[in-house]
Amino acid sequence: MEHAPGRGEDRAALLTAWIAKENLRTLLALARTGAGRHQVGHASWKFLTWCADSDIPEVRQLATTVDRWWPEVAALIDTGHSSAKSEGINRVIKLVARNAFGFRNAENQRLRTRCVTTRRARGQLRSAQL
Repeated sequence: MEHAPGRGEDRAALLTAWIAKENLRTLLALARTGAGRHQVGHASWKFLTWCADSDIPEVRQLATTVDRWWPEVAALIDTGHSSAKSEGINRVIKLVARNAFGFRNAENQRLRTRCVTTRRARGQLRSAQL
């Protein structure tokens, strides 16, 4: 059975992207360890160097994005805290607003948003019910 041309390159690209992802996960996992500046710097250097040496535009873009957001990433690593919960709630609010696009009753829209963002309702609602 013949292999399609470029299959080896596809596998190499996939492996390169996977290693970049694992290097980023290693860097972000330092948030729960109390790692020192040297350890964080080494993990950051390893990730950014791997991505910069890559020929894959998406991997390089990932490194550019992480570098652009480095103050926030460093704050996560230093404190172990992030804004993930509030970002998740904002995502749900936007989803509800998109689903209700075109409705004329603003009060009902406000109540729907409040309902899906309350602590009790979040655990009970499924995305199909939004």
